[in-house]
Amino acid sequence: MKTPSSLLAAAARRGMGRALATLALAVALPAHAYPDRPITIVVPFSAGAGTDLTARLLARTMEKHAGRSVVVVNRAGAGGEIGMASVANAAPDGYTLSILNTPNVLTIPIERRAQFSLSSFDVVANIVDDPGTLSVRGNSPLRGVQDLVEAARKAPGTLTYGTAGVGSAGHISMLLLEQAAGIQLRHVPFKGTADVATALLGGHIDIATANLGEALGFSKGKQWRILGQMAPSRSPMAADLPTFAEAGYPIESGSLRGLGAPRGTPPETLKALSDLVDKAINDPEFRQAAKGAEQNVRYLPRDDYSSLLTGMQGRFEKLWAASPWNQ
Repeated sequence: MKTPSSLLAAAARRGMGRALATLALAVALPAHAYPDRPITIVVPFSAGAGTDLTARLLARTMEKHAGRSVVVVNRAGAGGEIGMASVANAAPDGYTLSILNTPNVLTIPIERRAQFSLSSFDVVANIVDDPGTLSVRGNSPLRGVQDLVEAARKAPGTLTYGTAGVGSAGHISMLLLEQAAGIQLRHVPFKGTADVATALLGGHIDIATANLGEALGFSKGKQWRILGQMAPSRSPMAADLPTFAEAGYPIESGSLRGLGAPRGTPPETLKALSDLVDKAINDPEFRQAAKGAEQNVRYLPRDDYSSLLTGMQGRFEKLWAASPWNQ
């Protein structure tokens, strides 16, 4: 007959055996590969605009390579702050991402106490570069950027330009031009770029600011002349359209659209996410769809994208010191 002590010893041995077996099984099982559940991409603007289209084209191709659903959610408001802040404050697990737009991701924290900053994100990659443009009516005497500068010098503060609002990409672009060319123009803010286009065609303003994709769309079949693009080189979407640098003003502005994750995302997750986005952006299906939607793809991996944003942030801080755009 077994004694109580021998029974206890046997039970302990069985318990230790089960614990060792469990440990061995845990070691043998691989860690869950990213992604193992749906991914959400937050668009900090309303549905239907250029940023929303960028996100949906990317999400569709990411799904193809991830084997998981990639959901696009629109969280508009406060110039993009609401949507970007929601991701900055999300769990850093790689499953809640944000489209990061310039200038908003950089200028909002400069102009006010915002709920996020550039340092709130681990950037993943830049996807699209939609450079800024200036346009006039087809019957305008202004044929190029230099014509505009000369007209502004002759009559400071009389030429009017429309933008999608104070602090918008178009507004920042025009402040950069005023600073570079030593000119003064008159700002007329609207609720959106569609309103700017209507005002230009109706003769209510002299100049319209718009990103290249928007301007190309507005110009189709209308009396609309694009003067130049604020890009480092001529976009393949508009190879005949000169850059501002060609007119003597090396301004690069507009809307970079990239992808960011909450700061603190584990390195292995960030690496897997970057690899997934790399596959998606370089997929011929994505490239063809982007071209058809007049989305100028400019893929920049993490380090290059981070360096570009840091450099832009410094330029915007200097611009704010000289010309605060919300005053």
